[in-house]
Amino acid sequence: MSDNPVFERIRREIEANPVVLFMKGTPVFPQCGFSARVVQILSHLGVPFKGINVLEDYDLREGIKAYTNWPTIPQLYICGEFVGGCDIVTEMFQAGELQQLLAEKGITRAEA
Repeated sequence: MSDNPVFERIRREIEANPVVLFMKGTPVFPQCGFSARVVQILSHLGVPFKGINVLEDYDLREGIKAYTNWPTIPQLYICGEFVGGCDIVTEMFQAGELQQLLAEKGITRAEA
């Protein structure tokens, strides 16, 4: 797996940042509704995260799908662990499970 430079880049990002969102666009300017919804949820929770725009890099856009064996973007990682895409993140948020996972992993609200 580490022979693939894209996989290596993905691994480095998810190891270096507690919360990473591979998304279409940026947190300030999401380029699709699904990415916008996950950004909105994380922002609502006050969670600091790194957004990575897959639209800027075709290899990354295809590589992240292969890395997780998950066909869609956005993809959320918390403490190196793949959480899911928009539907899963939304369901977890509505059920309170996302907040619980973040608390268990020690991810706290960013101070404004």
